[in-house]
Amino acid sequence: MIEVCEGDITRLEVDAIVNAANSSLLGGGGVDGAIHRAAGPELREYNRGLGGCPTGEARISPGFRLPARHVISTVGPVWRGGGHGEPELLASAYRNSFELALAHGLRSIAFPAISTGVYGYPLEAATRIAVSVMRCYEDRFERIIACCYDAETAAVYRRVLDEIRDCSEGGE
Repeated sequence: MIEVCEGDITRLEVDAIVNAANSSLLGGGGVDGAIHRAAGPELREYNRGLGGCPTGEARISPGFRLPARHVISTVGPVWRGGGHGEPELLASAYRNSFELALAHGLRSIAFPAISTGVYGYPLEAATRIAVSVMRCYEDRFERIIACCYDAETAAVYRRVLDEIRDCSEGGE
């Protein structure tokens, strides 16, 4: 079952929260900055040793001071009009986060709305990709949470979840 919540992803007690990171993995604005602040400086130091992360890929670290046991950092694409591989890269960011969680035996995971903040990805299009990929993995996790930062985002996620019933719509 996929859950939609509105609130602060850094407060969720799950196996992993996903960080919409930049390629340095060393912190930034938005959800990335919030996760780094809540996890403490240990996250930045740990991530320094990971050597960055290309767009569409994911890396895992301990949760440090977070209630979540792990942080999975993924880099979503910057929106450049949709003709530069953005949909494939965004789907890859979600898939690689799920695959990394599975490889580490994790059973609960929470995602922010990757790339929809400062990276400018249109919310509706990004949500359709996110939900399509989530549907492909929902039978392999006890909990999948779409943690939305505001009511508008949560409403879009709920509507798209009702519309997309399986993963045949482009998730995998």
